[in-house]
Amino acid sequence: MTKETNEILVIGGSGKTGRRLVRALRAAGARVRAASRSGEVRFDWTQPTTWRPAVEGASAVYLIAPADPETADDFVSRAVKAGVGRFVALSGRGIDKIDGDFSPSMVAAEQAVRDSGAEWTIIRPNNFNQNFDEDLWRQPLADGRLALPMGATPEPFIDAQDVADVAATLLTEDGHHGQVYELSGRHALTFAEAVTTIARAAGRSIRYVELTPEEYRTELLAEGYSTADATALNAMFAGMRAGYLAEPTDAVRRLLGRDPIDFDTYAARAAAAGAWS
Repeated sequence: MTKETNEILVIGGSGKTGRRLVRALRAAGARVRAASRSGEVRFDWTQPTTWRPAVEGASAVYLIAPADPETADDFVSRAVKAGVGRFVALSGRGIDKIDGDFSPSMVAAEQAVRDSGAEWTIIRPNNFNQNFDEDLWRQPLADGRLALPMGATPEPFIDAQDVADVAATLLTEDGHHGQVYELSGRHALTFAEAVTTIARAAGRSIRYVELTPEEYRTELLAEGYSTADATALNAMFAGMRAGYLAEPTDAVRRLLGRDPIDFDTYAARAAAAGAWS
């Protein structure tokens, strides 16, 4: 059964999942507001005056956690008062197990939608494939060396398109209220295996180097990361090494009726687009 909606507000509408979600929703005929600091609809977490114009008339919101954990509850409360009846919140897999230094803002956003009185669904994906070619690890791979404190624990990386397609389903179909879905790829790879796959697809030499957490922190600080970001990333990798994210789930297949995009397919597409040239 499909729920009647007005417009759907996509926060982070120019981001990794957001821009793909906007395309998916519009392809399905939904009316969408793509919101960001410089997007179609102006939205800035640090400027609450932008919130009401963005949310007015929307019946559903795709929520990406703000940097400030205190902000989510205020926004969600205002959105409900403006008529929003459904939230799909993007969180992270293992957020309930990983040290709180990783992302207190995601924890706060989850709690805000749970307490909202509106319909809510939370999606907790593994690390995105696109972390390798759109931001976090793209430059190190282009430079020929990705160095992380991961060890041999595998990760079932998920494609941002799969996350967007799941979010589109949850925003437009009934039956998912109160659910938390952990989203992963079909197969788990170690980071060393992922780098080997990327190097093969790119047709060049790229090394994976194993670091200790202390070495990783030192490299992050040398690259200009803040102390807080370095602490958060090390907390994330500690949770990953513990295996909290290692087991693939079948949520994408259950929700979409198809397998997740394979990592080999992702790497081939990204390499063909010149991601690591």
